[in-house]
Amino acid sequence: MLHSMFSNHLPTFRHGIHPPQFKDDTKDKPIRHFPFAPVMVIPLAQHIGKPSVPVVREGQEVVRGQLLARADGFVSVPQHSPASGIIKKIGRVPGITGKMVPGIYLEPFPGSSQEVMEGRPVDVETATADDIIRAIQDAGIVGLGGAAFPTHVKLKIPEGKHADTLILNGAECEPYLTTDHRVMLEQAPDIMTGLRYLLKATGAPRAIIGVESNKPDAADNLRAHIPPDLPVTVELVEVKYPQGAEKMLITALLGREVPSGGLPIDVNAVVVNVATCAEVGRLLPRGRGIQERVITITGPGVEKKGNYWIPIGTPLRYVLEQAHAAPDINRVFLGGPMMGTAVSSLDIPITKGTSGVVAFRDAEAFARQNKIYPCIHCGACVEACPLFLNPSKLGILAKFKEYHAMASEYHLMDCFECGSCTYVCPSHIPLVQYFRMSKLVLRNEKAKKIHV
Repeated sequence: MLHSMFSNHLPTFRHGIHPPQFKDDTKDKPIRHFPFAPVMVIPLAQHIGKPSVPVVREGQEVVRGQLLARADGFVSVPQHSPASGIIKKIGRVPGITGKMVPGIYLEPFPGSSQEVMEGRPVDVETATADDIIRAIQDAGIVGLGGAAFPTHVKLKIPEGKHADTLILNGAECEPYLTTDHRVMLEQAPDIMTGLRYLLKATGAPRAIIGVESNKPDAADNLRAHIPPDLPVTVELVEVKYPQGAEKMLITALLGREVPSGGLPIDVNAVVVNVATCAEVGRLLPRGRGIQERVITITGPGVEKKGNYWIPIGTPLRYVLEQAHAAPDINRVFLGGPMMGTAVSSLDIPITKGTSGVVAFRDAEAFARQNKIYPCIHCGACVEACPLFLNPSKLGILAKFKEYHAMASEYHLMDCFECGSCTYVCPSHIPLVQYFRMSKLVLRNEKAKKIHV
């Protein structure tokens, strides 16, 4: 209640939580270039969909930005070389889960200038919507907010649907992360160029950039860079987690509710992360493929906190070494601590979906790590859930492996795993982990039925 009294009635959604922000360490640090690792590790599946297919061979010399692996179908994206160097091996590489996955090992040339290969530019004035969508796929662009969903697939409006609003997501509600904040401050011209491509690709007549009110400098900078002929506005929204979730931002900015099991296009909206838009505006005019991205390196476990352009494929161990990680770090998240992934190995690489690296030491942790107690039916999780689910009931059903009831009666698959329920639970029940495991069981069952 106190928070809403001082929020100046900014647009928002109902429920949600207010975790500490922890952004002060990096929000004022300009984006800097990160050094190249001695060996780069490039998984062929850095996105939702089918892995890409190698088009290079072992021992081949490549230049930065060169195509390494082509897309395998529509729901797939290619991979481009993050550095000029030599292909050392094509085989199995460590993936984000710790399992070995198909990938490429690349050894950069130490003395190379690392100039980026350019291709055929895409003229936004003469290109068709399909031309732009194809170019975005060819550039290997995926959602840079963390989901890594192929951007071109999102922009392809289904038959019978239409978009009346394109929303750029600049909320960045995840604690610790300031990647999008710095992009909005330093890459506003690229964002505006990207918007031209995205508006033409979707056919939307207008765009809204949603920015949380703790980033007024970013909002002011974006407004100052809006060209007179571009139909875009910048709107401040309340600082609340998970404001940056697609469905929540649509509700805050448009007052529309995406139906259960539905997508943003079902309410005539398309949502794209602001950093993704900046990459569209940066790459398409030059015909380039994505080979690096902006990442926040932060947390109590690292000394050289900041925002960096990091080549995709840089091993996490090398990142932490360069950031002067403390010797007693015991937990590292890719992404933020709420929705990010706690890594199982430091040998995994930075991928297109990595928005942040947050490291904690033995003596510190973002989330409470106490003994799990029985549910006391306090309703705190119900009040926190932005989708009005019943996490308490879902947690009990998960405990008894009633997965089908969770999905059919309590809408498990609508949960986007924001972790609000886990954060507020006084019994320290890891609800969101239960839900992830339950959904995995259901997806595996579905996959088995398809292959039978």
